[in-house]
Amino acid sequence: MRKYYCILICCACAQFTLAQKTIIYCGQLIDVKLLQVQKEMSIIITGNTILEVKKGYAKAEGNYKIIDLKNKTIMPGLMDMHVHVEEETSPSNYIDKFTKNKADYAFKSVGLEEKDLMAGFTTLRDLGGSGVNISLRNAINKGFIKGPRIYTAGKAIATTGGHADPTNNYNEDIMGDPRPAEEVVNGVADCAKAVRMRYKQGADLIKITATGGVLSMAKDGSGAQFTEEEIRAIVTTAKDYGFKVAAHAHGAEGMKRAVLAGVNSIEHGTYMTEEIMELMKQRGTYLVPTIIAGRSSADSAKIPGYYPEIVRAKALVVGNYIQTTFSKAYKSGVKIAFGTDAGVYSHGKNWIEFVYMTEGGMPILECIKSATVNAADLLGVSDILGSIEKGKLADIIAVDGDPVKDVQVMGKVKFVMKDGVVYKNE
Repeated sequence: MRKYYCILICCACAQFTLAQKTIIYCGQLIDVKLLQVQKEMSIIITGNTILEVKKGYAKAEGNYKIIDLKNKTIMPGLMDMHVHVEEETSPSNYIDKFTKNKADYAFKSVGLEEKDLMAGFTTLRDLGGSGVNISLRNAINKGFIKGPRIYTAGKAIATTGGHADPTNNYNEDIMGDPRPAEEVVNGVADCAKAVRMRYKQGADLIKITATGGVLSMAKDGSGAQFTEEEIRAIVTTAKDYGFKVAAHAHGAEGMKRAVLAGVNSIEHGTYMTEEIMELMKQRGTYLVPTIIAGRSSADSAKIPGYYPEIVRAKALVVGNYIQTTFSKAYKSGVKIAFGTDAGVYSHGKNWIEFVYMTEGGMPILECIKSATVNAADLLGVSDILGSIEKGKLADIIAVDGDPVKDVQVMGKVKFVMKDGVVYKNE
């Protein structure tokens, strides 16, 4: 028996010693906490964990693999706090729900998420789908497919007829009356039950649609769609289950109710007022701007037949406000977490949000901080993600050039490491 235990111990030790040891030589390394660019640095990694960050190019002692990125700018893996992993914009989207099965969306989504990963986004916060998003997250976690680390809301929570009610504008014979197990709630009891259902279904967080939306088949794009009491019930129950709450909101009244009720983030924030900005600063509520989604949907609305008329009319208006609102909120001091609404536009183009954010007055290093440090804080994973420092997971990317001099460099990702594994090295 003692011999058997010794064999087990030796095997365990062998596995430990076989963990990949890597040194990355960084020509430039962005310190996202200090908002500084450091020259000639080394990142020392064991397995999937950062062991040390050193000045200069460290000598490789022992069995270390060297990754030479001396002519690149290195930063933490980027984090997009608003995506839809099952979807990508198309004129056929509105008819697809009647002709495609969940399996069809599942197979399509595999390629979508790989595009995001190759663009340098190693972590995504998915804010609503059919439930396929939960299976996709699991498949990536198990190593069945390539993709970013996903934190998903599963199905969003809406009110009857509200944005995210999946049966809006259906024929009355198939419209039915969806309930909390699907996506629809009415009243405090329903709201609590829906949160518990998301827990049962395997979600990581909660997403509600506090106001009308642009792309839903409903005429109202901004009106309040939950009472404050309903949102409070969601937030209170979410805390019991360890969830954070994201609130889609375009209009001011629904946004204000959501902030007062205690949500963690406002998504889009199109018609945000100064009063709401002050409330958000007082309560530490994040804004996730999704400028690219607004501009992209406005552009698509100009293409004849791209959207149904009920959607086109909203997209032409709402898309023109988001960038201005972001600029006002940032300059006011509202906390910003990077998010794009990928799926409303083509996946893999998430980096264009950096261009729009800098146009709105946010310096590029602060933009990158919003997609790393701030995003990790919003997710509640600052202990393992969001910066390149000792003890954190090795999510590391490199771009070709200096983003401080040219924001377009954010679209030139040449190296991607997630969880210590290299997925791209050009």
